[in-house]
Amino acid sequence: MAWDRARLDALRDKYGESHGGELFDPRFRRVADKIFSASGTRLAPYAGVPTFLAAPYHAVDPATPDFGDLQVAIVGIPMDLGVTNRNGSRFGPRSLRAIERIGPYNHVLDCAPVFDLRTADIGDVPFRSRYRLEQSHEDIETHIRRIVDAGVAPLSVGGDHSITHPILKAVGRDRPVGMIHIDAHCDTGGAFDGTKFHHGGPFRNAVLDGVLDPTRTIQIGIRGSAEYLWEFSHESGMTVIHAEEMPAMGIPAIIEKARKVVGNGPVYLSFDIDSLDPAFAPGTGTPEIGGPSTREILELIRGLKGIDLVGGDVVEVAPQYDATSNTAHAGAQVLFEILSLMVFSPSIGAKAD
Repeated sequence: MAWDRARLDALRDKYGESHGGELFDPRFRRVADKIFSASGTRLAPYAGVPTFLAAPYHAVDPATPDFGDLQVAIVGIPMDLGVTNRNGSRFGPRSLRAIERIGPYNHVLDCAPVFDLRTADIGDVPFRSRYRLEQSHEDIETHIRRIVDAGVAPLSVGGDHSITHPILKAVGRDRPVGMIHIDAHCDTGGAFDGTKFHHGGPFRNAVLDGVLDPTRTIQIGIRGSAEYLWEFSHESGMTVIHAEEMPAMGIPAIIEKARKVVGNGPVYLSFDIDSLDPAFAPGTGTPEIGGPSTREILELIRGLKGIDLVGGDVVEVAPQYDATSNTAHAGAQVLFEILSLMVFSPSIGAKAD
């Protein structure tokens, strides 16, 4: 259709005096109606007290926890006592809360998860001590168990990757869960320096505790010189896809493989920011070159729509090693993508049109 004055006049009549929230496509109007006021204003992304993904804040008293009618609780876990290299991921939750302009609409999955789910930022895990690793793990398990026992799905922000072991002990207490694990490292090593509770071994611990099903676990993006430490992954039956295999396989094939491995049962998704090539996310304690891009990771996660997701986490963002804040931005975007998957999870709730 040629451009002419009649078309211009029609557009002027329809859009000339409207505000940004006046949309006519029902698919987009559904989102705009939740975000814009009647006068056409919306909350400035840099205003107010920062929360994860600008979700509502819901204070929880650990002594008498009340989660209301939440479906998803986003919780910070600022603890990095389990690192083997550079520390600093204790600042990860705060850095992700400070990222603006993530969402609210996921154009690929066609959802606005903060509005489509009853979700809130419930603050951080209360720790009894900032110095004791094993005690901190007990505190994490106790707090996440409160969430799970209330019928709420936990979405956690670390912190180092050792936090996922106590999370899985809460999520998989009644039946072992499968897992999609996106990382540069398998994290199935043994004890180091007198303890097995470190960020290099949470998934060995979880399998041996009976809360993680290794035959329904896939680890994606694995690379680096610590390969010799991870025989447990193969011995236990986990599926491992190395970063070097990813270009030849292609993301669609990896998605298909992941969906086949986890099947229809409950699944946990654990995302370590060092899975990304450090060109995209340098702010982490154990960077490994040769990893996937942010675009590839987004395609991968979005391809998991419909899996029975029961929880997830984003870990190992150490913002002080990245003056650009790109690492925290990538972490916040992945957090948004995981929350978007939860909209379609059978265990959390199908998307309401």
